Amino acid sequence: MRGLNPRQIEAFRAVVLTGGVGSAANLINVTQPAVSRMIRDLQRQLGLTLFERRGTGLVPTSEALSLYAEVERAFVGLERISQMATELRTRGAGFLRIAALPALANGFLPRFVGRFLADRPKLDVVLSGLVSHAVVAAVAQGQCDLGFAEASIEHAAVRHERMPAAPFVAVLPQDHRLTRKKRLRPKDFEGENFISLGHSSLSRFRVDRVFAEHGVNRILRIETPLSEIACSFAGSGAGVTLCEPFTATEYATRGIVVRPFEPRINFEFAALYAAQRTPPPVAREFIDSFKAHVTAFLRHPLPA
Repeated sequence: MRGLNPRQIEAFRAVVLTGGVGSAANLINVTQPAVSRMIRDLQRQLGLTLFERRGTGLVPTSEALSLYAEVERAFVGLERISQMATELRTRGAGFLRIAALPALANGFLPRFVGRFLADRPKLDVVLSGLVSHAVVAAVAQGQCDLGFAEASIEHAAVRHERMPAAPFVAVLPQDHRLTRKKRLRPKDFEGENFISLGHSSLSRFRVDRVFAEHGVNRILRIETPLSEIACSFAGSGAGVTLCEPFTATEYATRGIVVRPFEPRINFEFAALYAAQRTPPPVAREFIDSFKAHVTAFLRHPLPA
């Protein structure tokens, strides 16, 4: 098969995005017959049927959707390169790509980023929320400059810098009997419907070990990989849970009550950057400022 024509790929992408030849032609600034011809030639070259006509629109086939996923990855990379070049040329702007686990990305970290940017008008940021393993992979593959993930996940191409450990807190439905207590311990959870984090999390192991050491039997009815979902379940009255204080604080006005928990179970996370290169100065500044911000937050992590 000879090399693919970039304009044909661009036309294909435009049709998938817009659902029609006319809209695609407007998007890439060519005529409708030109788009039709490029799609026809691409289908012939690939030996695939890429679209089916439904009324006045075109619907991509399953083969087209699979192809589109690869095309989009390539286009996003090219567009990012072009955007970066424009920013550097026209503004002398800095640029920081950050990936963070959902416990931080769901509110706590974006608020800090907003304040960080307020004093740096020429800095642009891309912030992605990913599970910890994906954050590590993104840093290792050079897809982001800085990551925040569970400290337990190691990678040879990634350097870890531990952040302040955060104590897990108890999260309860608003009308739960345990809200009468100011501080909770494992024995308080005996026989309670419990919302667990996923088995792939070190936090799940630590929580289960504490309850096992105290001989407490919980009713493990619900499991989820994300603390945001666990807090939402608690807010609905489905059960109680333990999670890090960043997410618990985000959900404090959504039908839950948060209480300290003893013995202390630490949520441990780290700042990550590529091992083979020094992080840009703005990334170093970000890490140090965020570490100080987390330290200040942990002095009074629970909502009043």
